[in-house]
Amino acid sequence: MIDTPAFLDTNRPDTPNLVVDQGVVPFYLASRPVRGRLVRPGVLTDTLLTRHDNPDVVLRLAGEALALVAGLASALKFKGSFSLQAKGDGPVTLLVADCTDAGALRFHVRSDDEKVAALLREHPEPTAAQLLGAGYLAFSVDQGPDTEIHQGIVEIRGESLSDMAAHYFTTSEQHACWVRLYCHKGEEGWRAGALILERIATEGGHVSDSAPEDGDDAWETATTLAATLTQAEILDDSLSSETLLYRLFHSEDPCIGQPRALAFGCRCSRARLAGILETFPTDDLDHMAEDGTITMNCSFCNHAFHFQRDEVGRAAG
Repeated sequence: MIDTPAFLDTNRPDTPNLVVDQGVVPFYLASRPVRGRLVRPGVLTDTLLTRHDNPDVVLRLAGEALALVAGLASALKFKGSFSLQAKGDGPVTLLVADCTDAGALRFHVRSDDEKVAALLREHPEPTAAQLLGAGYLAFSVDQGPDTEIHQGIVEIRGESLSDMAAHYFTTSEQHACWVRLYCHKGEEGWRAGALILERIATEGGHVSDSAPEDGDDAWETATTLAATLTQAEILDDSLSSETLLYRLFHSEDPCIGQPRALAFGCRCSRARLAGILETFPTDDLDHMAEDGTITMNCSFCNHAFHFQRDEVGRAAG
């Protein structure tokens, strides 16, 4: 199983011991000022999404978010978790997806199913913008206790989650970023993917000191080639990531980096939830109990934790 940073290591219940060895494949183009990541969680996507009972259009958005955070986290140097949070006034009021530095993924989504159904009646294939409504998109790096959480926040802009992510990088990071996200439920279950390109600086901190327009042309060429990737290709388990990258960028001399593994990675624990229960007044605990048992479900992995009422300390009040 993928190692977990010490401050994230908790007494987890049994969970799927599923690791996708080549979940993220980094690369760069030798003849272009471009680097990127190809993200393909494969069957892990289905394992993560099917633990939740949200409508399919909501799970599709969550799958895209998981692919996005997996790709972005792989480009950072940190110990802890990297997360995306989208909060809006639409049918999906909250979407959180995070990935640890070791590649452990999880997500939580909160939606109003009646509002989702009403939206589907008008728009059978709703966009991320229609699902989320007006709100904000935030990316955060949490490296544990006694460290500052680094966070960037922008207003939700764009129709797709891909557009929203690209807007964030253009606004907050001030460099060009091209993002395409994919998620689909097929005969073999859910699959998701992402292709992320970043325009990088060369000597002197500029894409091209001698001729900036050359850098512009190079970036346009790279993104034009990337746009030829189809959903069928990236979600096809029988095609290797290396094959896809050479198929897309063979004329640009793609250089493949060390793949990164991805895994199921919730961090809930019985001990943590027991501590939360200890803060409730006695009357509330009695009300929560059914036939002498209190059940709490993790909002990230939907695992049910059962506590006997007489096991839980009786808080004052």
